[in-house]
Amino acid sequence: MELVAGCYEQVLFGFAVHRERKASGGHEKWTPVADFTHHAHTACLSAVAINSRFVVTGSKDETIHIYDMKKKVDHGALVHHNGTITCLKFHGNRHLISGAEDGLICVWDAKKWECLKSIKAHKGHVTFLSIHPSGKLALSVGTDKTLRTWNLVEGRSAFIKNIKQNAHIVEWSPKGEKYIVVILNKIDVYRLDTASVTGTITNEKRVSSVTFLSESVLAVGGDEEVVRFFDTDSLMCLCEFKAHENRVKDMFSFEIPEHHVIVTASSDGFIKMWKLKQDKEVPPFLLCEVNTNARLTCLGVWLDSATDPKESLPPAAEPSLVSKEEQSKSSTEESGDVVLEEERQSKPSMKKRGLTGVSKKPTKGSGLVSTKKKKMVDTLEKKRKRKKI
Repeated sequence: MELVAGCYEQVLFGFAVHRERKASGGHEKWTPVADFTHHAHTACLSAVAINSRFVVTGSKDETIHIYDMKKKVDHGALVHHNGTITCLKFHGNRHLISGAEDGLICVWDAKKWECLKSIKAHKGHVTFLSIHPSGKLALSVGTDKTLRTWNLVEGRSAFIKNIKQNAHIVEWSPKGEKYIVVILNKIDVYRLDTASVTGTITNEKRVSSVTFLSESVLAVGGDEEVVRFFDTDSLMCLCEFKAHENRVKDMFSFEIPEHHVIVTASSDGFIKMWKLKQDKEVPPFLLCEVNTNARLTCLGVWLDSATDPKESLPPAAEPSLVSKEEQSKSSTEESGDVVLEEERQSKPSMKKRGLTGVSKKPTKGSGLVSTKKKKMVDTLEKKRKRKKI
């Protein structure tokens, strides 16, 4: 097991968690030990996602970097987006979905690291996205005050809902029967079957991170030191506890035999692991903590050879995120509802969106670029800008 966290200081931290059962039969001792630091980005890290082999990080430098957790080496960079990478989500081990401030949502083949589809999803920034447990649907929110539902099997928009303000988080429940949309300190709870709000949870401060602990219990962290557990049916606060000395930036929860764990990361530099009680009205107790001495921004947990069983389906049963017909072309489409029938842009030629490395000029592309090559491209870009001045 490994804790992985990104920060403003452009570094990705990795801490291996050692578990040691005391001879007396007491509580198991958990100890995080520094394993690696990875400095691939040239700006602060903004998003992280993890599958059974790779950790991917997004940054304000507009790139997605891939780190091989088995070999502990840099695996290259994806340079398709033009804008800060705002969200990264794996579905199993086969697909990665990215969203950015350029308004694009990209579906990536996580084996060949090729862009299968690039969709113009929002008229403003894509602020967050979430994949349904089935892998057939995704939700996204953006700065165009819309909540959009995506048909991932066909790679197209399924539904657009106008919301009054810009939402910055959207998240499916573990079974996918409900989802939540966060606007500032308000959390709207939706039912999938009706697509309507069943209630609203109000947090004291702006919400920065949420994670479902069960189908009906939601952990909420924000611009304060406290983490709260809410019941999404009754909308009541079940419990709250002081997790950090500063704002909580990100959270992650997972289950392994004998343990249901929530991990929190804060601007105070600490990553903490907490063991959840079966009764969520009882605050969790601290398993371990580690101080990174950095301003943390994003968090993930690598669970060795297998991802959280709730996070992915078996490869044989896992549905394709893009149909075979769609996989044969990497296209950019204007977002549109099947009802609204918004205009779609014509598909760009392969010259404009070709694989980086095939084109003579270093351009944004849809394939994998080595870190060394990316740095060379950045240097050439800087020289070109100096000549223009």
